[in-house]
Amino acid sequence: MTDDRTPQGKGSDVHGIFEKIAGYYDRMNVVMTLGRHGKWCREVAERVAPPADGRLLDLATGTGVIALEAARRYPSAEVTGADFSEEMLRRARNKPGAEKVRWQHADAADLPFEDASFDGITEGYLLRNVSDLEGVLREQYRVLKPGGRVVILETCPPSGPAKPVVQWGVRTIVPLLGQVVARDRSSYSYLESSTLAFESPQHIARILKGIGFQAIGWRKKFFGTNVILWANKPR
Repeated sequence: MTDDRTPQGKGSDVHGIFEKIAGYYDRMNVVMTLGRHGKWCREVAERVAPPADGRLLDLATGTGVIALEAARRYPSAEVTGADFSEEMLRRARNKPGAEKVRWQHADAADLPFEDASFDGITEGYLLRNVSDLEGVLREQYRVLKPGGRVVILETCPPSGPAKPVVQWGVRTIVPLLGQVVARDRSSYSYLESSTLAFESPQHIARILKGIGFQAIGWRKKFFGTNVILWANKPR
């Protein structure tokens, strides 16, 4: 599916970056997380825990890592992988098992789904790339069924005594890896800056609570630079 809606994010520049990095996105995720990215995606899929024959939506699906894991883990579920990057979706469609997922071009700020359409929503690295964080989460609340769960994989700014060291590492290593592995320092300089400038899990949790979500929790990963959050829509 294609449409003419403006992609989610902070302008067309963000859309252009994700179109550009699609070819080496998976490789960079593995390198930047020292191989942990796949494990986190599996945890996201495990935590969403839909009912039998449920419907799952994976937002910012990218090359489909979470969506494909969900389809493997829940073979009776209907899994939809949605993204604003056509090139990311093209690569997702060519992966083994892709026929088990419905792939859809969509804007996370204006989802093309009816109210209460899904039993669960997953997402990876969406929120730091949107201009209206609360609005995007409200859209997820709208399309989630009562009793459904959202599970979010996201970056978060480092904190605690190790904060200066971790900040230095992110500022230095991420763009360097972009240059060495992908020969694209500028795109990964953006990803580095968006990581350090993004909100804390506590802030996201407050937004989720204000929207109406309950049973909110999170677990930090990888020196506090990544986090998995979860929340339920009340029945």
